[in-house]
Amino acid sequence: MRAVQLVEAGQSPSVVAQILGVTLASLHRWRRLARQRGGLRCHAVPGRPRLLTDDQLKQLEILLRCGPVAHGWCNQLWTAARVAVLIRRHFGVQYHPEHVRKLLKQRLHWTSQRPQKHARECDDKEVERWVALEWPRILRQALQRHAHVALLDESGFLLAPVVRRTLAPRGKTPLLVCSDRHDRLSVISAISLSPWTLRVGLHFMTLGDNENFHGEEVVLFLQQLKGAIGGAWTVVWDRNQIHSRSRVVQAWLAKHPEVTVEDFPPHAPNTNPDESVWCWTKYGELSNLAPNDVAELRDHVWDALIALKHRPQLLKSFILHARLPLQLN
Repeated sequence: MRAVQLVEAGQSPSVVAQILGVTLASLHRWRRLARQRGGLRCHAVPGRPRLLTDDQLKQLEILLRCGPVAHGWCNQLWTAARVAVLIRRHFGVQYHPEHVRKLLKQRLHWTSQRPQKHARECDDKEVERWVALEWPRILRQALQRHAHVALLDESGFLLAPVVRRTLAPRGKTPLLVCSDRHDRLSVISAISLSPWTLRVGLHFMTLGDNENFHGEEVVLFLQQLKGAIGGAWTVVWDRNQIHSRSRVVQAWLAKHPEVTVEDFPPHAPNTNPDESVWCWTKYGELSNLAPNDVAELRDHVWDALIALKHRPQLLKSFILHARLPLQLN
């Protein structure tokens, strides 16, 4: 009504529409309605009433936060179909799964997410203690020794692709032609950190086709680290037997006292930022990759890690994602 009054008073329709935050089409429609018999009616058009009230929606969110296992399903995976069953079971309302998906996103602000694995054997209190006490100690001692910190881990890349969702026309499922062989490529890498400048880098080494890591290969990589950046090092790794328990590694460390080693908490891979290097490479850059042989796989892995090496801010985000503070208090 206010828009019609302003236009009838001689104001420009485009200016009125801009001031009131409406479209020109709506403004012209209101003017036509105002000229009809009965004039303009400011009554909202009634829509279909919601089958779930706001209070019921709050109850639904409480039920969902209990997890699917608490409601009889075998795993912690909420799907639209399962939520539709839960709504019908507790509120007697029949919803299509696609409407349930829209309801969760628009009214509960839920999003589709990929679960993060957490080891059942992990001691969460020990992890918190390590992050709060041991990690600052490692940085402090490295700073005193003018040493770089290397966060080290190994991983393997299979010839079989890591299959992820992709876009395609409806009804045209993409066909990924790949090898059925179980060949693999073993890779070791380390995110390096300079405690006094907070400069972050990446170092890596690949093995031959279908080779596994042993103490000898770990020593080769430690030598590569020393060759890339001289001086003292503090290496932080998991408690794998090829690390501290390897006689070859122990003998090399005894000859190089400038290199000290620390252990991550047991059964806590998410504490190691180098795990994000593998996640970013496997599930991001190289997902749906179907190489012909290990040589082609090696080229793609090498190119991806070289590209990551030149993205220090992304590497720094991996450290922050592991909830490791970069600066001492």
